[in-house]
Amino acid sequence: MLEDRCKPNTPAFDYLMKYAGSCGRECIQFEGSKCRILESACPVCVNRAKRCPGGAVKIINLPSELDTDLTHSYGENSFRLFRLPAPREQQVVGILGPNGMGKSTAINLLSGSIRPNLGEWHSENVDWKTVLESFPRGELRDYLDLVSQSGVRIAVKPQYVDKLPKLWDGEVKGLLDRVDDRGLLSKYSEKTSIGHILDRKLSSLSGGELQRIAICATILKEADVYFFDEPSSYLDIHERMRVVRIIQELVQEGKRIIVIEHDLAILDVLCDLVHVVYGQRAAYGIFTPPRTTRTAINAYLEGFLTEENVRIRDKPITFLRGRVRGEEVGDTILKWGGMTKKMGDFTLKTGEGGVRSAEVVGVVGPNATGKTTMVRMIAGEIEPDQGWCTMDAKVSYKPQHVSTDFNGNVAQLLDSEIGIGWRSGEFNTQVIRPLQIDQLVELEASRLSGGELQAVSIAICLGKEADLYLLDEPSAHLDVNARMEAAKAIRRTMVSKEKAAMVIDHDIYFIDIVSDSLLVFEGRGGENGHAHGPMGLRPGMNQFLKQVDVTFRRDHESYRPRINKAGSRKDREQKTKGEYFYID
Repeated sequence: MLEDRCKPNTPAFDYLMKYAGSCGRECIQFEGSKCRILESACPVCVNRAKRCPGGAVKIINLPSELDTDLTHSYGENSFRLFRLPAPREQQVVGILGPNGMGKSTAINLLSGSIRPNLGEWHSENVDWKTVLESFPRGELRDYLDLVSQSGVRIAVKPQYVDKLPKLWDGEVKGLLDRVDDRGLLSKYSEKTSIGHILDRKLSSLSGGELQRIAICATILKEADVYFFDEPSSYLDIHERMRVVRIIQELVQEGKRIIVIEHDLAILDVLCDLVHVVYGQRAAYGIFTPPRTTRTAINAYLEGFLTEENVRIRDKPITFLRGRVRGEEVGDTILKWGGMTKKMGDFTLKTGEGGVRSAEVVGVVGPNATGKTTMVRMIAGEIEPDQGWCTMDAKVSYKPQHVSTDFNGNVAQLLDSEIGIGWRSGEFNTQVIRPLQIDQLVELEASRLSGGELQAVSIAICLGKEADLYLLDEPSAHLDVNARMEAAKAIRRTMVSKEKAAMVIDHDIYFIDIVSDSLLVFEGRGGENGHAHGPMGLRPGMNQFLKQVDVTFRRDHESYRPRINKAGSRKDREQKTKGEYFYID
């Protein structure tokens, strides 16, 4: 039972109320504003529950082999979690899986915030002895034993860093001083490159700056186990690689690290082992035993877990080898040249370029070098100081930070923004269903999670009538599967509509799937930026990654891009050839 979809005055609540007790066995029961459906419900009531509006009730037969592995349940008809990931000494352990599968619940259980109830949700507290005996001897059981004795200190980096200004309205230094148990503020403010913003207020900072502050604040706490929830969001690849090095240094100090990350390139280079989590969103989640990072990521992309004999996705996520980019592109719909824009101490300059119909231009480069500024100039939000931009076309723009105070549900929001055409037809098939927005339509728009709101914002952008679609960081807060579906949805929309898109993003996997060409930014963050291109994907990636001093290769099974270890034979070989992205 999804409680947020079955509240009083909702279609689901009214529907179930109508049938409560109608079979004579009280399979559907109400206690005040809460509804429960007995697991022993008769077939008639089960069928009624299946037809509940808005998908508020999920009827699921769990695999029988998991009967003995239930770790935690929130209630008879609520979310259930099976198994747990194990923090390991001197290793970075990753968690990979869709949102809504229990990753946050696992962190709460491992941090001691809540105690595993082994499915005995009606009990106040299952005693620790019973909990420990339910797990096999090994690393996880030993760790939980320490938790039971309050012998583990925990530090958690939150997922949604854009909420930090609501929690602290003072200066950055004041916040970090409060959490600096280790007396290392000077060291880590330099490592995370936030020394120049210590005297600024959080409310004036960008998403990338807030992310670096959250990472710094987490590391400054004295802890045995550090949980990093999506540490790469809003960071460019320079900063993501810096975070990788910082976290790996923590491991060398003897700390245990668990990372939840949806950027597969970063997860690949950062983690020693990875747990895949699968299940049914908001219904149940199952953690697999740990696999080596490469094996786990490839299995997740394939959608089939060999050891468990479980298919977790209808079709694999594929990366095409040697695809000719831009085969379908048409006439130029936008040109620009010699644009400059000065904003405070920052100056942006562009060369000459253009975008063609049915083309997706990926926009890459360091943070604060003018990517969003250029997109806003093209969108007509701001005017260039010099130069020209020729376009007699409509623009649809999705900004970097998405929010809504719309008073109504998602269906009403979509109706108001793009009309009722989204409810059926090609757009519904190409965008709404792949992004799983059809499962959100009855939820209140103002209460969506970050990932849900991002998906809805992408759909709204793509659903408007325009000639050029500008999307700023559409992968932020989306899980791996949603990112790949969003990339494909953007490509399908441009090809079918014969329109063009420019997509700013820092996820190399996302850019690799979505782009026909690249617009590459260089410069010094906050001081100057220069836009080059658009150019072909491969030369563009080579120019971009040479700045970062990082090389990528293709995985020989999945063909996904993988970061080479710095100084490795492959790394040296590709740098010698000038092939920073990959060699097919």
